[in-house]
Amino acid sequence: MSNGMARRAMTSSPFNRSDYTSLLLEKNLMHRNHMLPESASLRCTVFNDKGDLIASSKDVKRSTLISEYGLFPRDLRKIDKTNHSVEIAPSISVRRDSILINMLYIRCLIKADTVILFDDMSLRSSRAQSQLISEIETKLKSTTDSSLAYEMRALEAVLVSAMTNLDAEMKVHTTVTKGILSELEQDVTSDKLRFLLIQNKKISTFAQKATLIRDVIDELLDNDDDLAEMYLTDTLNNKPHSVDDHAEVEMLLESYYKHSDEIVQTINSVIANVRTTEEIINIILDSNRNQLMLLGLKFSIGLLSLGAGMFAASAYGMNLENFIEEDHYGFPLVVILTMAPMAFLFAYSSKHLRRLQKVTMMDHYKSVREKF
Repeated sequence: MSNGMARRAMTSSPFNRSDYTSLLLEKNLMHRNHMLPESASLRCTVFNDKGDLIASSKDVKRSTLISEYGLFPRDLRKIDKTNHSVEIAPSISVRRDSILINMLYIRCLIKADTVILFDDMSLRSSRAQSQLISEIETKLKSTTDSSLAYEMRALEAVLVSAMTNLDAEMKVHTTVTKGILSELEQDVTSDKLRFLLIQNKKISTFAQKATLIRDVIDELLDNDDDLAEMYLTDTLNNKPHSVDDHAEVEMLLESYYKHSDEIVQTINSVIANVRTTEEIINIILDSNRNQLMLLGLKFSIGLLSLGAGMFAASAYGMNLENFIEEDHYGFPLVVILTMAPMAFLFAYSSKHLRRLQKVTMMDHYKSVREKF
């Protein structure tokens, strides 16, 4: 009865079910409009054409970045990593009048007269971000590199910062890994093996990260169109470069490609050392396990031989009359006849066990050859 009255009250009320639905829909639309990427903003650090820092941690709307700087919404999704739990793959995207770099903690937009550095608010990269800002400002104001175009100096500053970060991380991983390997040479324990496993995962992740950066630079070097379009200043001055005219930027990228390749080769060498150590440890553990199995077999052989002698002794000690008891040489004779088969059984089993221990590669080849 009460349910029917409630339904009638809701039906008769001016604020009925359809009004509830409309209200919820309106609130949902308002929330979605508020969360649109175009209405949000990104925190940026901006450098002018003279290398001066004109804005630090400035909030710039996404719509402004799209309309004034020629970015695409997909570019902003790559730049904004606040909703990503893992780092995305590095990329160097060359646009008509800009270069967009997403590498490690660096998210940067380079134009012919402006550099926009998108701030990373994570604590782990705040120090690296400060060093990057200092490196960009130094490179842009440098008089020794005045022959290089503005965008080339900015690109070099970004690559220097990335390679410095990779070098530092590589040295840490290399030092820690070598320390664990040297300790394992002295003593193999479960704790050290666990540390080696954790460190192996870390260096594998770092190797993948360094390889991706090297491949990005290599891919850019193979694209002549992108290399020619990277001369933003000349393009702005109506002096675009031809597809084959990119020697300067190619030499710049080639040097950092070699640097990244050295890092990859070094960390791959460390990974190879870890794998070699793991194989040696497995061989040692297998050998120890085989030794324990052989020890168990030796005990089994001894017990088998002793059991054979005990059987004869128990048969002789049965409460039955026999002619041996009346003989003075009966006991020594029984002992000798009992010990002789026991010694023969022990020697025969030990001989076959030693033959099993002497396993060589030639025996394996002979057995395979006999099968065929």
